[in-house]
Amino acid sequence: MITSVSPSTSTNSSFLLTGFSGMEQQYPWLSIPFSSIYAMVLLGNCMVLHVIWTEPSLHQPMFYFLSMLALTDLCMGLSTVYTVLGILWGIIREISLDSCIAQSYFIHGLSFMESSVLLTMAFDRYIAICNPLRYSSILTNSRIIKIGLTIIGRSFFFITPPIICLKFFNYCHFHILSHSFCLHQDLLRLACSDIRFNSYYALMLVICILLLDAILILFSYILILKSVLAVASQEERHKLFQTCISHICAVLVFYIPIISLTMVHRFGKHLSPVAHVLIGNIYILFPPLMNPIIYSVKTQQIHTRMLRLFSLKRY
Repeated sequence: MITSVSPSTSTNSSFLLTGFSGMEQQYPWLSIPFSSIYAMVLLGNCMVLHVIWTEPSLHQPMFYFLSMLALTDLCMGLSTVYTVLGILWGIIREISLDSCIAQSYFIHGLSFMESSVLLTMAFDRYIAICNPLRYSSILTNSRIIKIGLTIIGRSFFFITPPIICLKFFNYCHFHILSHSFCLHQDLLRLACSDIRFNSYYALMLVICILLLDAILILFSYILILKSVLAVASQEERHKLFQTCISHICAVLVFYIPIISLTMVHRFGKHLSPVAHVLIGNIYILFPPLMNPIIYSVKTQQIHTRMLRLFSLKRY
């Protein structure tokens, strides 16, 4: 409908989602790899959760935090599957303002939650390597529950004010989003109200959560590296480093797409819309897709249980 994309001052308008512009004829074919990726995201993270839940030997702090990561990735996939696949399947083209705001709330909240979980996992590795004798006394079950609740509160409470403000903005520019899902910065671009609070607040959140988490993760690994290098045996050093490989890969898989998307939004205005959509989908799908693979391959306990699970299904 033309009214959904034309300029309007209504706060209850619909917005046009952007797929791969100019490739509409290939949507049935593009839907195959995207459907496969979403199936792998859902299946992979559900399997990690199932293995940790059903295997008593994995009821340890490290794997509790891994289950938080898998649950976050699972929710990220579920929060975008309807709009991304809906466009490719020809089911939807538009999204209401309320649905768009809700989707952006979950996408950004889950991104902050993933960052917080990765920071907690870095703290877990720091305690396990630098202070192993006190590991079980520091990371007790009650403390892990408190950490989990703190992560949820930190991730979703502080983003509530700018997300609520989106509801009361007037959107007088053409209602065409630059992705196949809703982002806070995308809605700000279409608003003609005073967006200074949202812009500054969002910048503060990025600095205080994403950037601060990245700095603390880096600092924790500097301390871990210092502790590992103090170990005399080369074999022990290698073994200690191996326990961190999965987490380091997960950190890179999370932060590289976020940095790429930020750079594209900031400096990539000359790029084609297809490039924006592709980078956006990588930001949404790459961490949830890769994390179960990384931990299934690199973490021996998960790898062994996964093989056992497949062998049971086979026979």
